[in-house]
Amino acid sequence: MDVCVIGVGYVGLVTAACLAHAGHSVIGVDDDREKIELLQGGKLPIYEPFLNELIAQGVGEGRLRFTESVAEGVRPSTVVFICVGTPPLENGEADLSAIEDVVRRIAEVTEGRKVIVEKSTVPVQTGVWIEKTLNPFGRGAGGRFVVASNPEFLREGSGVEDFLHPDRIVIGVEHHEEEQVLRALYDPIIRGTFPCPVHQPCSPRREVPFLVTDIASAELIKHASNSFLAVKISYINLIADLCERVGADVEKVAEGMGLDRRIGRAFLDAGIGFGGFCLPKDVQAFVRIGEKHGVDLRLLKEVERINEERVDVVIRKLRDHLSVLRGKVIAVLGLSFKPNTDDIRFAPALEIIRRLLIEEAKVKTYDPKAMPRVRKILGSVAFCADPYEALDGADAAVIATEWEEFRSLDLRRVKERMRQPVIIDGRNILDPRVMESLGIEYSSMGR
Repeated sequence: MDVCVIGVGYVGLVTAACLAHAGHSVIGVDDDREKIELLQGGKLPIYEPFLNELIAQGVGEGRLRFTESVAEGVRPSTVVFICVGTPPLENGEADLSAIEDVVRRIAEVTEGRKVIVEKSTVPVQTGVWIEKTLNPFGRGAGGRFVVASNPEFLREGSGVEDFLHPDRIVIGVEHHEEEQVLRALYDPIIRGTFPCPVHQPCSPRREVPFLVTDIASAELIKHASNSFLAVKISYINLIADLCERVGADVEKVAEGMGLDRRIGRAFLDAGIGFGGFCLPKDVQAFVRIGEKHGVDLRLLKEVERINEERVDVVIRKLRDHLSVLRGKVIAVLGLSFKPNTDDIRFAPALEIIRRLLIEEAKVKTYDPKAMPRVRKILGSVAFCADPYEALDGADAAVIATEWEEFRSLDLRRVKERMRQPVIIDGRNILDPRVMESLGIEYSSMGR
């Protein structure tokens, strides 16, 4: 099938590469000339495991190419995915201006019947708005567009695996025609009929559930899912605070809760809160959607408040150990909002660093992938070649991202390099008993 993906940011790039890997002919479109030139030259603008290999394979085999031209991408394609950004406005609502611009440009260049698929995370009823926007700008194209919703459920750091081995595929349609087209598009993924780049050797794969709904329900599934995950994270962080007060272990509490199949263990990891572009943005947008339609989603406002206060917890723990932060050297290990990505959007580590700089502390930092991005926005921080250089002479360290590299630190070497052996483990990746045996002052979250 001929496919166009407009917007080759994180979601669009993973979508384009994986659909090409599944056997389709894909054209990725973006206005960012620098990004397109990078991709055409075989380089990636982001870090994501397995993505580089898939793009190189798709380009090499002629199934994947990139262009700045919307017309070049849209005209030969049966299916057009809209994957442009929907960043939050000042009031928390999703900014749909990029989607409106793309929709108009699609309408102006379209020849023949197209299935237009909203892949970006959008407010409910956006599909209806897209349909109304398409036809007036389509040079008499009434009836030549059908609109569908196909929300993405990709986790940064495992996006390729999530696309090719999803828990479910959701499509929202109003007519049988779009359902048939999208079912055919996803058939190789539903049945797993392609070589697996993630699991080697390829293991037997189950058939993926394919849920067909109306467009509004599909749009709500995305926001409702992300908001529920945010609820789980803030809930376990609240329990972590209680565990510290009463001498309990949040890890054991989460384990006991997770054994209940109605609850599950996933996303019950206490720490310094959620970040990234999806959860914070989607929670804010969902609150505004509720307000717009007369539903008070105050539960999600509380989720936001709890998440924002996790940085306060880290700063308080540092003060408990050091009393005064001014002039102290603090090592921050990890900058990306989660491991296996270089994404720093809404990363808790950056807010921790900003707070430390306000306190006039000296900050040294290390991250395996995200430092080039942070250098552009934080100039008064020392960027180090490895975690031990960051820890050298430090009065305390904060583990802000659970990179595997930090789990396997040589703790004796850590103690020797630090001026004061104080570690605030914001991701609960180290063993408190080992830290105690080494004589390291250690504070984790809820243990």
